Amino acid sequence: MAHTHSGATQAHQKKSVALSSVFASVFLTLIKLVVGITTGSLGIISEAAHSALDFVAALLTFFAVRVGDKPADKDHPYGHTKMESVSALIETGLLFLTSAWIIYEAVKRLFFKNVHVETAWYALVIIVISIVVDISRSRALRKVATATHSQALEADALHFSSDIWSSLAVLVGLLAVQFGIGSNADSIAALVVAGLVLVTGYKLGKRTIDVLVDAAPEGITDRITHLAKGIDGVLGVAKVRVRHAGAFFFADLTVHVHRKLSLEKVQEICNRIEQQIERALPGVDLTVHAVPLSQDNETIIERVQLIAARHNLAVHDIVAHSQAGRTFVSFDLEVTANLTIGEAHATATQLETAIQNELGSDLVINTHIEPLRNAVMPSASAPPEETAAVNDAIGAIAATLPGVRGTHDVRVRQSDRQLFVTLHCYFDAETPLEDAHNLASRFEYRLKEKIPHMQRAVVHVEPAAAGGAHQAHHRTVRKID
Repeated sequence: MAHTHSGATQAHQKKSVALSSVFASVFLTLIKLVVGITTGSLGIISEAAHSALDFVAALLTFFAVRVGDKPADKDHPYGHTKMESVSALIETGLLFLTSAWIIYEAVKRLFFKNVHVETAWYALVIIVISIVVDISRSRALRKVATATHSQALEADALHFSSDIWSSLAVLVGLLAVQFGIGSNADSIAALVVAGLVLVTGYKLGKRTIDVLVDAAPEGITDRITHLAKGIDGVLGVAKVRVRHAGAFFFADLTVHVHRKLSLEKVQEICNRIEQQIERALPGVDLTVHAVPLSQDNETIIERVQLIAARHNLAVHDIVAHSQAGRTFVSFDLEVTANLTIGEAHATATQLETAIQNELGSDLVINTHIEPLRNAVMPSASAPPEETAAVNDAIGAIAATLPGVRGTHDVRVRQSDRQLFVTLHCYFDAETPLEDAHNLASRFEYRLKEKIPHMQRAVVHVEPAAAGGAHQAHHRTVRKID
């Protein structure tokens, strides 16, 4: 809500200062034209033409800021802000036309036609008034243009700034004629005005065309690249494209990230890039694209995981061995439980072929297929006699496995006359994780041997508390694969 209110306030400021510039331009044009015709001063007439140009430019600016502040819509997804650039381009054309006419008339008076210039006191007063008005309007326009980043208002401020110098040139020319320093001083002053107008037009035209042809603002591409590379997880910047539209910059950024990262992690990196750049460069509307990139230090296990993920498959317990120059890889492949053995085998073969195509055809692969149940299965507590049998089996097995310091939180559930068992198993805190995992796997296998109709057993390993006292029971069941 605050942002909307601020935008409405800025739009009102832009319209108000643009409209006041229209009235100021009309006033200056009329008084200069009357005095120029009365005195015959080409300098003042050229100033009147310059002010008339300012009037047209001010009208264009007023129209541009009204249209440019409209929000984006279906036909204008980037908004209407480039209308200000179109307005500035038209103003540039008017500047050059005015300069051509002033130069033509000045050259004619200097070399081919003598024109008497009358330096009345009111002509000097009008020029001074013009300078004061131009200073006032230039400051007001530049202040609002800076606050709102309006290119149209900035162009209008540039017009009034050039008027100040051109009016000073005309004033000097009139004073020179008044004191008899040079009869051609007025025409020379007009040429100075034309030169200033041309310089103004060139600056304005260059900036306007740069915006219209989507030239990247100087330095902003390097700044965005530097900020993006500083984000953790970004391996490099592949491409940056920036286009200017009014007070805003629209940027497309493509970064490289490690291909083993999850989608959630990649999105997190992209969000951090957007926040960092938009905080450092207000007014930038940024879109970030992430491209996965492989690195030279990827292990064979990571590459197998990535290949499986590309085929929407999950693998675990990946083991790689080398012998006599050959590499042997084995892993567990999870497939939907309702597949037939033929369908599951075809899926495994497809994955193995993809792995060999990328890692080498001499790779020896052994796949253990596991059924994966995606749906939540209804279950109930097992009958007391079944629970007692499972507890007896767990106690007997724990007593024979070295390293097991105790068990707790045994849960026995039954679904479709099959048992599902989970339990927590204590080990010394210094026990290597691989040893604990292997013992947990042996525990599961031996439990299945003792309870043949048990479908699944999951043993969660955890460290025993110092001094032999067990830690509080954990309610979350986890399995280390």
